Amino acid sequence: MGRPRKAGVNRQSYCHYLLSSQINYTNTYYAEHVETVSHDMVNRYLRRDKLTAGTVWKYVKDSIERHEEGFLVFDDTVLDKSHSREIEVAHWQYSGNAHNVIQGIGLVNCIYINPETNNYWVIDYRIYNKDSDGKTKLEHVKDMLNNVVKHKRLPFKTVLMDTWYATNKLMLHIHDLNKYFYCPIRKNRMARTAGTKEYYKKVCDFEWTEEELQFGKAIRLREMPEKLMTKLFRVPISDRRTDHVITNDPSQHCVNDTRHVCAMRWMIEQFHRELKQLTGIEQCQCRKQRIQRNHIACSMLVWFKLKNLAKEAKTTAYQIKHNLLNNYMGRQMKLNYFA
Repeated sequence: MGRPRKAGVNRQSYCHYLLSSQINYTNTYYAEHVETVSHDMVNRYLRRDKLTAGTVWKYVKDSIERHEEGFLVFDDTVLDKSHSREIEVAHWQYSGNAHNVIQGIGLVNCIYINPETNNYWVIDYRIYNKDSDGKTKLEHVKDMLNNVVKHKRLPFKTVLMDTWYATNKLMLHIHDLNKYFYCPIRKNRMARTAGTKEYYKKVCDFEWTEEELQFGKAIRLREMPEKLMTKLFRVPISDRRTDHVITNDPSQHCVNDTRHVCAMRWMIEQFHRELKQLTGIEQCQCRKQRIQRNHIACSMLVWFKLKNLAKEAKTTAYQIKHNLLNNYMGRQMKLNYFA
């Protein structure tokens, strides 16, 4: 008998590998556990395929629970590549997770939230690589926002962003799309009370009445047009932290409701944790940009599959992933290595 015929590596098999593996996500580890697959075969597949954010959208779009008052949330994360200095798309950049500048791949993400069910889906992402496309993270967010409105045509009412994205241009663009934004702003942002000619001052220097603490303060940010009516809220996050949250939502008159809306933004933090801890998205050490891009897209697809399985089983993505070890642990505990 001749050698067994080697099965090919494709998108489905690679995603299945990322979903099944627990600690090691390298091409070598894949080849070591499939007799008919070699390291070179995995590498060739990752160089050949061309997966993009559009590929992920095609998989996700039919499962989205659309809602007229849906939320879009934008935020970025850095995929840690500190142990590999020659990856083409990796650059030195600040990581909030590491609280330091590290070598990594910047990923700007957009998730869609149904406010009735609190379910969420990744609907778009961009790899931050200014050397190749010349775009800033803010420009990537604007592109994704326009894509949702003009092409994906998802219904939504509100955009949530972190402090980094709370720029005059982006807030005004959201307002011109007839959407609402809620975002914390830096304490040194210059503003003045709306309808007055007082000097601009830092928002942290504003004096607040008891009524304003409860119902917000109408303000105008410096260099913003008068047509953009905004309201500022002091939102307690913890005993040691209070955010200054700005919104153009004219119906918002309550600090507690503002806190509830802003809490939706933390779902993207949950998405980032699950993506990094369950899919091996940071573990690919291949140097070529195309391979990294394909690995990232496959990791997104794996996250989406895990969330669907968790929803069907009425459990969490973590339990779905970790339960794959249950049979192994059961067999091992029946053995007695120390007899």
